[in-house]
Amino acid sequence: MALLKVSFVSETLHRAVPLVVILPTDKIYKANQPKRSADKPYKTLYLLHGVLGNEEDWLTGTRIQRWAEANDLAVVMPAGENSFYVDNAFTGRAYSRFIAQELVEFTRKSFPLSPKKEDTFIGGLSMGGYGALYNGLKYHDTFGAIVALSAALMVDESLADLPEQAEWFGATKAFWQGVFGPDLKAAGQSECNLKVLINNLLAQQVALPAIYLAIGDDDKLLAANVDFHEFLDQKQVAHVFKVAPGSHEWDFWDRHLKRALDWLPLEQASAGINSGNVN
Repeated sequence: MALLKVSFVSETLHRAVPLVVILPTDKIYKANQPKRSADKPYKTLYLLHGVLGNEEDWLTGTRIQRWAEANDLAVVMPAGENSFYVDNAFTGRAYSRFIAQELVEFTRKSFPLSPKKEDTFIGGLSMGGYGALYNGLKYHDTFGAIVALSAALMVDESLADLPEQAEWFGATKAFWQGVFGPDLKAAGQSECNLKVLINNLLAQQVALPAIYLAIGDDDKLLAANVDFHEFLDQKQVAHVFKVAPGSHEWDFWDRHLKRALDWLPLEQASAGINSGNVN
């Protein structure tokens, strides 16, 4: 399994950005093992980290590298800082366009990735779970499926009522203004509110990507995720929703990333020979 650490200059973010890519292109096969065709592109999962995280979080917190190899899956893990993966006209940070347009274009030019929507997926945890839903829905022509684990689904008009000071920076008005701009009430009424976005897409009769949601039964974001699940049910939007033991933690995300990968239409591939599989 090739693990690549990349830096490239982003036109949308106006600076060099880091990127980690998992590519199953270095497999060694025994003589009697069928080999993958050299010209067959890889299905791809764009995997987004949460608040306080970086592009290496999924590698250190989960077994994604092993599972990607087992499924001949390319995995692209960008750095999203604390942006919630949205565009902010006030600051000029265009993380949505970076994730869903520029990053996809760059990685498809640089690596043997499939250009097909049905082979392209987006997922994330917490802030990245919101980012996966927002960008997967907004750029529904690019992504065929969305995986959102413990998604941070608190973007609505109540953002305007947050305190100036709080015990944790993520609960302050200043943090959210840095993400969405000074008018948080307007942000909550915009398509950054996933319910508004989905209502608008349904009004346009857009075929939405497949959606997989999972949340721990001891997670503080449980109520918001249940509410979103009930909204999707009300709108007759097909999706999978799982509530299982766990909290806002890597043990939960590791377990349910594997279940999400089993849900995605991935390939079952020969593991080949590597340092963890020499027999």
